[in-house]
Amino acid sequence: MKWIKYCSALFLAVALIGCVRITDGIKCVAGVSTTVLETGRKSAIRKIFNIDYATCDKKVREMLKNTGSYIYAEDKAKGLIAFYVSTSDTTPVGIFFIQIDAVTTELEISSPSTNAKEVISKKIFDAVEGKKD
Repeated sequence: MKWIKYCSALFLAVALIGCVRITDGIKCVAGVSTTVLETGRKSAIRKIFNIDYATCDKKVREMLKNTGSYIYAEDKAKGLIAFYVSTSDTTPVGIFFIQIDAVTTELEISSPSTNAKEVISKKIFDAVEGKKD
């Protein structure tokens, strides 16, 4: 009888996950999926900076800390920092870092929210350029 329950639960889990990879399904249920940010890259706001990757990364992280944003996922292989606008505003935003050469980095800001994408990209771009509000 336990075997039937186990098989039924496994079948239900696979059916609910559908065609996504198991890890994506688990991340989605846990609330940390970055798929929406990755698929939104085609409409990301982009800007190229004459700043090396490490400095750019440092300035972005400082800005996120100062604004109270909550980093919920990072993927160094994809150059991604995924975060929520704040601890109370869980709008997901992703920053993709693309190292063009030793002294040039491109940033892509992705979010399902156009407003969040526009507001956050301005803050990030200003922080990287050293501009004050």
